[in-house]
Amino acid sequence: MKKVILTLAAIAFMAVTIATSYGQEPDKKSEKARENLKEAKSDVVDAKKDLKEAQKDSVSEYQKFKKESDLQIKDNDKSIADLKVKSAKIDAKNKAKYQKKVGEFEKENTKLKNDLADYKEGDENKWTSFKNGFNHDMNELGKALKDFAVKNEL
Repeated sequence: MKKVILTLAAIAFMAVTIATSYGQEPDKKSEKARENLKEAKSDVVDAKKDLKEAQKDSVSEYQKFKKESDLQIKDNDKSIADLKVKSAKIDAKNKAKYQKKVGEFEKENTKLKNDLADYKEGDENKWTSFKNGFNHDMNELGKALKDFAVKNEL
């Protein structure tokens, strides 16, 4: 019986020694994989920081654009109101045409105001496309208002 216990103990000791010796030295591939994983994690953290900064910049750029556009829309509202006041001085023959054109300006200005209010922030391409289109429409309306006011000076 002592022999059996002593043999089992020796076998167990050898098994434990062999099992622990394999776990001691990591191979080169696993070390490289761990390093790559650490680098990837730090890259992800950096990318998240960059994304947050870009979103903050985008939000601040959008807010700045919205404020500037609101000011332009208010200026357009003032110009339209001035044109409405001037319509009282126009003869009956041209008054309907004049008021129709002023109404078109007012609709376009309201459309721009609604487009700006309804815009939902998206990716960079969507923002650039919206901004370019909006600026184009805003500039065209501003030019049309000025030209109409100059052309119809009393």
